[in-house]
This record gives sequence, C-alpha cells and structure tokens, in this order.
Amino acid sequence: MIKIILSLSLALLFSGCFVKFADAEVKPNEKVFEQEDALILFALRAEELKQHDAASSIFNTLYEKSNKKEYLYESLQNDLFAQKYERAVQRVDAEIGEKLEDFKLVRIKIIALINDEKLQEARALALALVEKSKEVDDYLLVSEIYVKQKKFDTAVKYLESAYTKDYNEKILDKISIILYVNLQRNKDAIAQLETHARVHGCSRIICTRLIGFYSNENNVDGLLSIYLRFYELEKNDEIAKKIVQIYAYQKDFLKLMSFLQDSGVDDDLLLQVYINSKNYPDAALLAKKLYEERGDSNYLAQSAIFEYEGYKDKNSKEMLSSVIAKLKKAVAGDKKALYLNYLGYLLIDHSINIKEGMNYVREALKIEPNSAYYLDSLAWGYYKLGDCAKAYKVISRVVKLEGGDDIEVVKHLKAIKKCKEKQEKGKKKR
Repeated sequence: MIKIILSLSLALLFSGCFVKFADAEVKPNEKVFEQEDALILFALRAEELKQHDAASSIFNTLYEKSNKKEYLYESLQNDLFAQKYERAVQRVDAEIGEKLEDFKLVRIKIIALINDEKLQEARALALALVEKSKEVDDYLLVSEIYVKQKKFDTAVKYLESAYTKDYNEKILDKISIILYVNLQRNKDAIAQLETHARVHGCSRIICTRLIGFYSNENNVDGLLSIYLRFYELEKNDEIAKKIVQIYAYQKDFLKLMSFLQDSGVDDDLLLQVYINSKNYPDAALLAKKLYEERGDSNYLAQSAIFEYEGYKDKNSKEMLSSVIAKLKKAVAGDKKALYLNYLGYLLIDHSINIKEGMNYVREALKIEPNSAYYLDSLAWGYYKLGDCAKAYKVISRVVKLEGGDDIEVVKHLKAIKKCKEKQEKGKKKR
C-alpha cells in the first residue's frame, strides 16, 4: 500500500511544472521550487524502506530541479546501496568527465569501481585523487584497493608514507590492522601503536586497537597498561571495572586499593578490600560514608564494628559509647543476627549492661538458634553474672557445634569450667 501511494504521489509531483536554476548559485538551505520539501520527504522515506533505486531517482530529480550538489551526492550514494555500480560510474563521468575537482564525486566513482571488481581502474583513479587531495580518507581508499589485490606490503608502505606527514591515527590504525591480520607481523603492529601512544597520546582509536591486540595475545600486563591510559583519557566506569578485574586477577591488592580510592568506581569492593587487608579504620570511615549516602543500616552497623576492631584501646569509653550507639540505631531498623550478637557481646564483655546484652544475644538466637558464636556470647553473659553452672551448660553445647573450636570459645570454656568447679567446691565446704 505504501509503495502504491508513494508511486502515485511521485507521479503527480513529477508531472508538475518545475523551474531549474541551472546557472544560479543556490544555497543548500534555500528552497528553490514549491514541491522540494515534499520530494525530500519521499526520498527519505524510500531510504527508510531500503528502496534505494527509488531514492536515487527522487534525489536525482531534486538535483535536476534545484542544481544543489547535495542531492546529487545522495542520489549516487543510493546507487551504491542499490549495487548499481556501473550506473554510478556513468553518472559521475557524465557530470565531471576526467576532471578531479569534485573529490566527493571521484570517491563515489572509486568506491563503485572497487565494488564492481574493477580494481586496476579504481587504483589508478585513487592514486590520482590522493596525489591531489592529500586527505586521510583517500589514503585509506588507496590502501583498501591494495589490500583487495592482496598487495599488503605495498598497502603498508603507502600508508606509512602518508602517516609520517601528520601522524594521523586513522592511517596508523589501518597500518596496524594490515600488519596484524594480513601479514601476521603482530609485534610490529603493537610496537607502532605503542610508539604513537607514547609520543602523541593514547586516543580512543589507538587504545581500543591495542586492547583488541593485547586481548588476542592474552597479554594481561599490556592490557592493564592500556586500560590505565584509556581511563585517564575517558574516566569511564566500564574501563575502570576492567582495571579492577585485572588487579584482582593479578592479586595485586595494594594497587587495586589505590585505584579504587582514586577512582571511586566501586566503594563496595573497596570496603571489601579494606576488610580483607584488616584496614579497619579506613573500613569504618568508608562504611559511614556509604551509610550517609545510601541510608542502609547495614553500613552503619559495619561502621560501628570496624570502628571497634580498628581501635587500639578496646576499653575507651568514648569509642565504646560511639560504637554501641551506632549498633543500637542499626538493629532498631533491621534486626540482623550478626549485629544483635555483636552489640550484645560488647555490652556483656565490657560489663556495660550484661542483662541488656544477653537480651540482644537472645534476639540473635531466635534467628539462628544453633550458632556457636551466639551461644558462646550467651554463656559468657551467664559467666559475667556469676551463674557459672548455666554458663557451662550452654557452652557445653557450643563445643559440639561448628565453630566450637574457635580460640575465643576455648578461652571462655576454660574460664567457665574453672568458675563452675570453684563454685561447686565452695558449696561442698558449706
């Protein structure tokens, strides 16, 4: 249906009277004839439907009626898409003959000749064009022809001569591809790209190509080096994640930590690195920051725990007050067994409020009733209250559970057992 409407509409438009301004110089944005806008819409719609023959015809009509070169270029581009290569060549010849003034038209003719497998003719014309234009795209066009003719060394030599003129990275990229893919000169390809990167900087094109080559070579050190330079260029989170992955793979946690600190790309991972390296003061500060940013009580509890673990004087009243206040606030919003037990144990072990501490531990045991660590805390609470018989009864269960051989548990068992025996001897004397 769309094709029928398009055809009828075009027929009506083309049957109208047009005025051609052949000799007048027309500005690209200047409307020349009444139906110009409508024809543009039809041409664009034909392109969208991939009806490139129709699009070429409409753009050609636009060119004939307006004398705007942009329409001619669009028409010829659609000839290429429609694979009408011979027609494109003939139309360019009719327009400019052997002249090379209009570089765009000459390029279209060269591309048409290449696609039509007329490589000798394409090469002669491309060499003539590049001699006159000195433009990067034309050097690349020449090299493409040599590659198609499997004259890879010639293609490289030609491109290298062009590259030395202004060290254009697009030309170097093409050189590196031919060296790596076609000539299997992998080291040379990488060396040329690295040299350019050191002298002129590692741009997106150069960095991306080196990443591809180093990945293919499984060169992890090379990859890391490029990703670091690429990150300096773009500060992209995806690049940062690659750097983090490589540091983690290499188990270089000091550099991983440093990069995470500088980049701020993954604070959760940085927190884990701090924990693994027992850097509790920094872990406490980062967890506090994450809590303030996200409002997640888990971070508040972690900040409290790391504050305590990283503090030299474990009996500091100021520190204990800060830690306990944070933990109470955290468990008020989210009753996690781990944090309930930690809070309870602190209250018990430091004799701040033993009974309150035991209540927190009992809350934890409701969630995980067979936890050796939580039962140990409860036993320690009974011990601190002087009820060593109950303490011993509870800790006797602990030694049979996973985690019952923990150093702290063993220490508590000895103290509780000694207390129980002492109390039993005292009763006998009475």
